[in-house]
Amino acid sequence: MPAMPRAALALALLAALPGIASAATTVDIDGRIDTAEWADARHVTDFRLTQPLSRAPAPLPTEAWLKATPEGLAIAFRNLQPPGVPRRRESAQRDQGGPMDRVNLYVDFDGDGRAGYNFTILLSDSIVDGVIANENQFSNDWDGDWRHAVSEDEQGWSAEMLIPWHIAPMQDSVGDTRTLGIALDRVIGSTGERVTWPAVSFAEPRFLSVLEKVEVPKYSQALLAVTPYVVGVFDNVAHRSDFDAGADLFWKPNGQFQLSATINPDFGQVESDQLVVNFSAIETFFSDKRPFFTENQSFFDVPFGSLGNANRLIYTRRVGGPRDDGQGAGDVTAAVKVNGSAAGFNYGVFAATEADEVGRDFYALRGTRDLDTQGFGAMLTRVERPYFDRVATVAEFDHRWTPSEALTVRTTAVGSTIEQGAGTVRDTGAQTRIDHSFGDGWRQQLYLLHLGDALQLNDFGYLERNNFNYARYEISRRFTDLPKESAYASHQWRVAASRRANDHGIKIADAWAFNRTSEMRDGGSEFFEVAGYSSGHDDLVTRGNGVVRMPSKAFLFYERNVPRRGPWGLYWNARYAAEGLGGWDHGSFTVDVEPTYFINDRANVGLALQLKHDPSLLLWRAAPGEGPSLATYRTDQVFLAAAATWLIDSRQELRVRLEAIGLEARAKQSYALAADGTPLPVGRRHEDFGLGNMGFQVRYRYELAPLSNLYVAYVRGGSMAMEPVADGIDAVDWLSDSFSLRDSEQLLVKLAYRFDI
Repeated sequence: MPAMPRAALALALLAALPGIASAATTVDIDGRIDTAEWADARHVTDFRLTQPLSRAPAPLPTEAWLKATPEGLAIAFRNLQPPGVPRRRESAQRDQGGPMDRVNLYVDFDGDGRAGYNFTILLSDSIVDGVIANENQFSNDWDGDWRHAVSEDEQGWSAEMLIPWHIAPMQDSVGDTRTLGIALDRVIGSTGERVTWPAVSFAEPRFLSVLEKVEVPKYSQALLAVTPYVVGVFDNVAHRSDFDAGADLFWKPNGQFQLSATINPDFGQVESDQLVVNFSAIETFFSDKRPFFTENQSFFDVPFGSLGNANRLIYTRRVGGPRDDGQGAGDVTAAVKVNGSAAGFNYGVFAATEADEVGRDFYALRGTRDLDTQGFGAMLTRVERPYFDRVATVAEFDHRWTPSEALTVRTTAVGSTIEQGAGTVRDTGAQTRIDHSFGDGWRQQLYLLHLGDALQLNDFGYLERNNFNYARYEISRRFTDLPKESAYASHQWRVAASRRANDHGIKIADAWAFNRTSEMRDGGSEFFEVAGYSSGHDDLVTRGNGVVRMPSKAFLFYERNVPRRGPWGLYWNARYAAEGLGGWDHGSFTVDVEPTYFINDRANVGLALQLKHDPSLLLWRAAPGEGPSLATYRTDQVFLAAAATWLIDSRQELRVRLEAIGLEARAKQSYALAADGTPLPVGRRHEDFGLGNMGFQVRYRYELAPLSNLYVAYVRGGSMAMEPVADGIDAVDWLSDSFSLRDSEQLLVKLAYRFDI
């Protein structure tokens, strides 16, 4: 193993250990660790393995320096990496990341475990940044303005970053110092090993609240930034041109107050959602990349309704979403967001209004208070929808209790009041999650959820369903002491059992699941799961027209992520799901294969091919002349995606993206429903159908300055559907025909430039 460089040894002798001292010198963020610049910094050497989560000493020497300066929080990493350990230095689009050599800073500026920020630098000097909420839920939708640089030599590589104090709102503190929560880590791309200081992991239930508490001088920065934008669109189908303009404003006069505002906000015209075919009664969830709606949004992110990340009380895609009269998307006139702290409380205010007589108004008010072992929060939201003569109000209270390092209890209660016409409907819901670690890699979790039949959160939030009662218990154990000759670095085994019923006492199903998550020594990962449901009922498929008695169900899933070897990388998965009326031997089979070819470290081409066959898809669809009813279909679906990315240099990128879907559905059996929900076969009522979707985009981006970009994009797409469909036309035909779709064809030019005043 190479000896420690003399500069690093000198820094180790000069390091200040108890905290981060006030800066005696400024830091030049050039990626080269200068002894004099970092002489008064805190020096960190005790990095421990957290991936796999053994907490053993780091396999490769890693050091870091932390320093608070008037300009911001400065971090430096020195990563020794001998020639025998390959370096993964592929460039990546912002927030794309990947299995490359990289370093991370996790910082909670208030030190209370409520909200944090993640800043990542890849060996290529590409970056990822995002927010952390609810202990360990990451979102990369947010982009910040911070400085970074990387350098390499024969012995390893170094990285430096400077995070300005104006990047986030911060509570006031007593005296001349403040307490931050901080963690640092390094990932070795070729093996996937992660080493962290302190030895905490976001794979555990508690992450933000157990970051290292570090005291720093109470610096503060003011900032006023205005980002105007202009967009020009030429529509080659309608043969017309449109121009639009707007602006985002960001003002932080001090550490305790921050205001974001937008006029005619940018709706992310250069971003596109993935094509999805969704026949279920559950709405598809899409993330939000609009700058205003991602700035400090984590303060309002209150998860409610499931263990996943989608369900939440504020879903910002509602603002400017489909108009209530169905005539396109809502036109947001203006929106404002305020975050701050006072008298030990954090607070946030959100308001947005849409134009026209059918435009909606959205409001939210949230406050939190944290004590030693407990945290409290409350939020009130209101949506006014004049087209429906509807006002929706939701009140929420949340409580977090951590009586010990091993135990965390989180509880949330909500209530909705819907005033529509002359009537008012009220209902409530609540959830509790208990996480307990009892040593030697063992963990257990209990999750309880109640959603009232009339609870309505989707005027502003996202809730997959209401009318639901759910109880789930999970126990897991992690193994990290696997033999050196094993292809696996760690395993985490989980067993879970759950019960589902609706709020009218109808049993949906009892379920069990068994899975294993594995980290591989090649830097990849593996996951498999086996799950089963008892017989029960489906109360969603008929869209409120009764429940359907369902047989037992079975699920099998396997996925493997193989990191780049030479010019190739590969991800693939396979799934078997017996969830229809046909029983365990009539399930759907899906296979998804996604190879990536790396032309070089700055250019790659990826392909995704998904094939799905379902012999008995259960749908509630219109029957000619008879209205909607239940039917099963034999379906075949092909999804094809291709993408090419060329990062021309540090400021320019070119991306080409194509997605297409073809689906063929042949009606097999129609059903009537008995009074007890039993499906009764009847004569054929339904027709065969098919559909195709296509989206294509070529996008060029030039970064003029931080958070200032010029985009030029060509976008084309469309969809088609047919019922009935002739024999002999299959899913591949629908896919092939989708390439000729031209419902829309646009050339878009967008310029956004941020002015710091």
